[in-house]
Amino acid sequence: MTSTPIRDPARELELLDAFRRGDESAFEPLIAPYRSELHAHCYRMLASVHDADDALQDALLRAWRGLGRFEGRSSLRSWLYTIATNTSLNVIARRPRRVLPIEHGPPSEMAPAGPGMPLAESVWIEPYPDGGLALADGAPSPEARYELRESVELAFIAAVQHLPALQRAVLILREVLGFSASEVASVLKTTVAAVNSALQRARKTVAEMLPDRSQQATLRALGDRETARIVTRYMDAMANGDIERVVGMLSQEAAWSMPPLASWYRGAELPSFLALGPLSGLYRWRHVAAHASGQLAVGAYTWHERERAYVPFALDVLTLAGERIEQVTAFIARSADDDPARFATWPDAPPDPARVEAIFVRNGLPERL
Repeated sequence: MTSTPIRDPARELELLDAFRRGDESAFEPLIAPYRSELHAHCYRMLASVHDADDALQDALLRAWRGLGRFEGRSSLRSWLYTIATNTSLNVIARRPRRVLPIEHGPPSEMAPAGPGMPLAESVWIEPYPDGGLALADGAPSPEARYELRESVELAFIAAVQHLPALQRAVLILREVLGFSASEVASVLKTTVAAVNSALQRARKTVAEMLPDRSQQATLRALGDRETARIVTRYMDAMANGDIERVVGMLSQEAAWSMPPLASWYRGAELPSFLALGPLSGLYRWRHVAAHASGQLAVGAYTWHERERAYVPFALDVLTLAGERIEQVTAFIARSADDDPARFATWPDAPPDPARVEAIFVRNGLPERL
């Protein structure tokens, strides 16, 4: 986890006064302690690292323009969250919600032609770098770290995207960030009664969609040694093209999806998918253990003849049910073209620089091996 600047109320007042007196250089150290958590907030609202980047940039520009008028009636943190929340709501209003492939349509049957063409990037939820998580008050307790990571797990992010925008904002501000009902009412310019009503409806919707157990609870129950063993076994089986071993690690109704592809596979279709796709023998794999979205993950690299190196292919985010893998969400980092056959195999498709940055580099993985 990246370190977060510790907040010093006296220093904050000093910087705020300096900015009001015309020292624009005071702005960055003033907002630095809040930057990471505001970015994570925008991500929870928007389910996209790219959209969170843009929303945070827009929010901080608005903050810079309005800081001279900030009167201190609320905390600076609450004021910044007001701006970031409303900026995110503006983004939500002009684009469709993001989903995972398993929500987009029914499971596919593996065809020799492969999984077909990808859909637009703006359709899909993106993984979040664990290193971007931060707390307001310096080093978080173990319990707080788990709660933070639960709030970016793929299942939670997918569930909150189903909420209307107001309910989404209320749930995140109240349940994840701990703002009071009156503070949230102020942020959203509504009443406490409306906030409480929206929270009740949001809780019901999300509870119906979330699994019984979060990934954080599962990982804690397994322990570090067992989770490391699971990741090592997965990487070895994939690197060796051992379909039987890979399938043996999956739950009976396991799902495998590959954003930006809409196709996804479940259960009995998985051996055929593996045999015709990633374990067809057309790829030379190397893998690196990672974490993303508060979950176990594996960076998958393939040998690229033109580059003469192993270059990023996909970040496999693993969702566990006990010791078994219940979902593999493989976020592909390769470039698209107009030839559907390329998406059946992709052994020589070039990496997409933007996806490599978002999916690999920001999750602490190298750009090549």
